Amino acid sequence: MRGIVLAGGHGTRLHPLTLSVSKQLLPVNDKPLIYYPLSVLMLAGIRDITVISTPTDLPQLRRLLGNGAHLGLNIDYVSQSHPGGLAEAFILASDQIGDGPVALVLGDNVFHGHNFYEILQSHARDDIDGCVLFGYPVEDPHRYGVGETDDEGRLVSLEEKPANPRSNRAIVGLYFYDNDVVDIAKNLRPSPRGELEITDVNLEYVRRGKARLVDLGRGFAWLDAGTPSSLLAAGQYVQVLEERQGVRIACVEEVALRMGFIDSETCYRLGARQSSSAYGAYVRTIAQELADTPVSAR
Repeated sequence: MRGIVLAGGHGTRLHPLTLSVSKQLLPVNDKPLIYYPLSVLMLAGIRDITVISTPTDLPQLRRLLGNGAHLGLNIDYVSQSHPGGLAEAFILASDQIGDGPVALVLGDNVFHGHNFYEILQSHARDDIDGCVLFGYPVEDPHRYGVGETDDEGRLVSLEEKPANPRSNRAIVGLYFYDNDVVDIAKNLRPSPRGELEITDVNLEYVRRGKARLVDLGRGFAWLDAGTPSSLLAAGQYVQVLEERQGVRIACVEEVALRMGFIDSETCYRLGARQSSSAYGAYVRTIAQELADTPVSAR
């Protein structure tokens, strides 16, 4: 399965913060925002990843992530010169996707919760038939795309910002698709705002009877860090958990080690390169703790 991190747009909701730096490089506590969606794809077992962003922001993201080899990944980059909608990602990255399935995660979304690894592993499958979306209970569903399911978890309706929501389950910024998504995206008509909408892609799968909604449920955190207040809230959430539990959320070096993408020695070297920071010290500690631990036991 190919993974896509959609890190496009100009971050206008965050101006003036993003006038000189990519939104995905802004800090969420102790690490750049893009580490959070990247770690989601890694936890799903995905190693081939395409980052889509603007021509201005791509050089900054390349400097941070490189080709991904240090994390056991294969990262490439695709330019999106103008905002064309979320569904345009499948057209822009069609060569990279090839004839396999694809996962899309939005570059400003933060996910954290119990059993998230197991959820990702059970649905990020090469034999996926249709699409798998993820629902999160919200108090104000009229602000979101909202999904309604039957008793077996199949999506039977999907509405964007409905006046009278049929459920309280908002569709979050993480999507798994079979390869049909490329042709579906290519045959979409732009919406009134001139973009290819991800909701229209998902509605096509609903019409085919091949859309499922997985509930993330209570005790899970989903944060859209696309505004100053939500970026601050995400940072505060991560800070509290990290300080109380002594772990680091979305530490990509640790995720790479626990997933078996790199070995302990490589992980330790990555931490040593950041020797002056608490983050680097944490990476080195994790590398030492897991040095003799089989991947299956992590």
